[in-house]
Formats: sequence, C-alpha cells, structure tokens
Amino acid sequence: MQRLTILGSTGSIGVSTLDVVGDHPDRFEVFALAAQSSDAKLLEQVERFSPKFAVLCDPAAAARLRSALQQRDIPTEVLCGAESLNAVASAAEVDTVVAAVVGAAGLAPTMAAVTRGKRVLLANKESLVMAGRLFMDAVRQHNAQLLPVDSEHNAIFQCLPQPFTGLAAAGVRRLILTGSGGPFRDLPLSAFAAITPEQACAHPNWNMGRKISVDSATMMNKGLEFIEACWLFDAAPEQIDVVLHPQSIIHSMVEFLDGSVLAQMGQPDMRTPIANCLSWPERIKNKVASLNFLQLGSLSFGAPDLERYPCLSLAIAAMRSGGTAPVALNAANEVAVAEFLAGRISFPQIAATVDSVMQAWEVWEPRDLDCVIHADQRARTMAVDALAASRRVAL
Repeated sequence: MQRLTILGSTGSIGVSTLDVVGDHPDRFEVFALAAQSSDAKLLEQVERFSPKFAVLCDPAAAARLRSALQQRDIPTEVLCGAESLNAVASAAEVDTVVAAVVGAAGLAPTMAAVTRGKRVLLANKESLVMAGRLFMDAVRQHNAQLLPVDSEHNAIFQCLPQPFTGLAAAGVRRLILTGSGGPFRDLPLSAFAAITPEQACAHPNWNMGRKISVDSATMMNKGLEFIEACWLFDAAPEQIDVVLHPQSIIHSMVEFLDGSVLAQMGQPDMRTPIANCLSWPERIKNKVASLNFLQLGSLSFGAPDLERYPCLSLAIAAMRSGGTAPVALNAANEVAVAEFLAGRISFPQIAATVDSVMQAWEVWEPRDLDCVIHADQRARTMAVDALAASRRVAL
C-alpha cells in the first residue's frame, strides 16, 4: 500500500492520477490532496478519497472548503498556503508524491519531497528547468526515487535499461523527443497575430490545462521538456533531437549505438505514464484503450520549423547557456502566457517577450534555491517591463 500526496490534484494530471488510484484501492491510499483555488473540485475529490489533509493556496477557497467539509461532517483537515504544500509533500507518513503543480510554484514542495527521500512522480517540469543541477544533486544526496510522468520522458525511461547508469553505459547514441506541433502546425504564419486563447487551448490530441496547452501551441512545452530531458538522463543538448509527430502515438524514442531504435507507443492518454510510475517496476491495468494498428493508418514525422516555433529554439539556447538562463526563460514565458490568456497580448508576443528577456539576461550559476527564486523574480519583472515597453511603442 502506497500512501500518496498529490500536488495539483484538480489539474489534468491530478485528475488522471486519481482515476488510476481509484481503480486500485488495494494498492494506493491518498494522504493529502492539494490545489491552487479549485475548492469545489477538491471537495468532490475529498468526498471520494477521504485524505487526511486538503491544501488550498487561496485563503478564500480554503475557507469555503473548510465550511463545506464541516457541514458534511467530513474529518479531512484543510490547510492553506505554500508552506502547507511543503508540509504534506514531506510528511513522514507519505511514501509517494505526485508533483503536478503547474509552473514555478511547484518547485519548493517538490524539492521538499526530494529532501525527505520520497518517491517523486515528476510532472512539474519547471522543477528541473529552474533548478536542474540543484534538484538532481538533492535527489542523489537524499536517496529519493525520481520517476518521470511527462509522456515523453516516461517513454524514454521505459526504453532505457534499468537501473540506468548513464547514456554511455546504456550504449545510447541519442534521445528523440516527439511533439505533435500543436494546433497551428499548418496555419499560415500571417494568421498568427489573430490567434485567440480559445484556439491555442484546443490541442488536437491531448487534454491539458490552459497554460500547458498554450505552451504546446508555441512548442515552449517541448523546449522545457528538452531541458528536463538533459537533467533527467544526464544528456548533453547535442544528444537530444526533437521530431514532429502529429499523431502523438509514439511518445519518444531512444537510438542506440548499434542503430537500434526503441520507441514507446500508446494512446495520447496521461493515465498510461501515470500508471507506469505509480506501479513501477510492476505494471497495472488502467482504462486506456488498446492501440488498434489496423485503424491507425500511417505515422508521420518531420523537422520543427523554428520560424513557426521560436520558443523551441529559445529553450534549447537557454539550456546551452546554462546557469540561470532556463530560469529566466521559464519566468518570462509564464508572464507572457498569462497575459495572452487574459487577452492582453497577441500570440506572437509570447515568443517576442521571452526573446527580449533572454537577450538582456546575464547568466550566473545559482548556488541554492534562494538564488533560483531571485532569478525567477528578476526575470518576471523584466518580462513585465518588456511588455509595458511594447505597449508604449504600439501607442
């Protein structure tokens, strides 16, 4: 019986995780559920899974949930704030932490789980994008077990020999990350300025949250995954290729020195990598449909057009620069995507804002998490200033 804390339980990854967990009550027990502000959705989850703790970062949402649980005489204790996230992630009773908080907010609680030697199912790629070296050093120092939930990294994990002791020892020539190209793969570039948030969030294959859907449309998501893969598998940027695969059936591949290529395939459904991580090294059943190869037709591949996807090239460049460059990249992107989703900037301005920050960024090597947080805050300020400057120019 694994006792779980699920950070980001009301998001797409959290919901899929609970779907798998609910099918195996003999294997999993929920200790804590945590979300930002979705108290109504969290209430439903608490009623079904009866965790000891429920955490909401928004005080008003926490008050509403506390009142609703009292009315129903449900004993789950409601906690509030970022420190409470750290507490339920590092609690002694917890075996496994599913880190599914979106964005930089997920770094501190995920690191708290690592430093307590937990089994961490990582869906918060920003933890490695922002603090890759510090994070992986902490995993080794505290004997934490790190399992990748992102479909691409989980695919690579499944294709590599275990225990994994490095690409050279495994005879790996390169890692191949696949990406669908998002909803605007074939849209004329001249039409990009008119793209709406609703269009950007309509991913053709995957059901994801709004921020990640926009990142998929710009391919920043693939850029962040590129950085994450470098840290997870101790790979140099030159050892990773990105390939467009519109059908999202092959989730990533590993090419070996002898020319062999192993690919992990499956439906575009996050319950597959989640179940793989939850049960590893065993495998458990879930509700994902089998692939029907007779109905698949052809699988196609292509090179990403970096004029269409400038965010991808910005992310790769940030990884090559190292230090705090990926921190700045991620922070600027979060600010720009939030502005786009609010309808205040155009779709092309996302990449333009990130590029503006990266051109002005001076890289240094962070010595601890405080340095990372300082870099994150500084880059956010620069992104806000860049957007304000662009608005003045437009006027």
